Amino acid sequence: MPNPTDYTQIDYSQWTRRQAVFRNFVLLLSRLLARVQVEGEENIPATGPFVLAPNHIHLFDLPVIFAYLPRRTVVFAADKWQNFPILGWLLSFFGDAIYVHRGEPDRRALGLALDVLKAGGVLGLAPEGTRSRTGGLQKGRTGVVYLALRGNAPILPVVAFGQEKAFACWLRLRRVPITVRFGEVIHLPPGRYRAADLDARTDVLMMTMARMLPPQYRGVYAERFVEEGE
Repeated sequence: MPNPTDYTQIDYSQWTRRQAVFRNFVLLLSRLLARVQVEGEENIPATGPFVLAPNHIHLFDLPVIFAYLPRRTVVFAADKWQNFPILGWLLSFFGDAIYVHRGEPDRRALGLALDVLKAGGVLGLAPEGTRSRTGGLQKGRTGVVYLALRGNAPILPVVAFGQEKAFACWLRLRRVPITVRFGEVIHLPPGRYRAADLDARTDVLMMTMARMLPPQYRGVYAERFVEEGE
């Protein structure tokens, strides 16, 4: 079943039957195979649009985060995942995904993403742009801030860690400890922004996410904490 392309007509207040089944299945698996600790759920807006900004260290990031997010979410993903074994099938069959062409302007994908926000939906986009190979934060890109500004929507930072140890724990027949932490919503002042402004706002977002993570996951932002004496 192809994903819908008119995101203004989606009822974002409820899951489809397939999505509800998949979400419950992931929740069941997470309880059997992991010990998931969820923090900051009170920070999740109950209504209205926002851009969900997660870190990205493992293929299990999105299933775990979205299973514990009570809002239906449209994922902004690279087109390479559309035909990726298992993950691409799951995104197209159970989820909502907007696929964007990397390395070139994709006005269609941008327009669809803004449609989601204008319709009051939740748009999920990793500010790092790609999965970290080290487990630590990479330098953030400006896409999250840009879309939030264009869509007049706040940003909800979320981090998850521990899932990268899943296979090692399962080989020892142990449940993997995973933490999912939702931060406080970030509201951006309206107005026109230059490239330097987008960079500065993105830096604020990434430092916020870094503070939400244990030191070993802060990646390229770790030295900033030393410099600032935190």
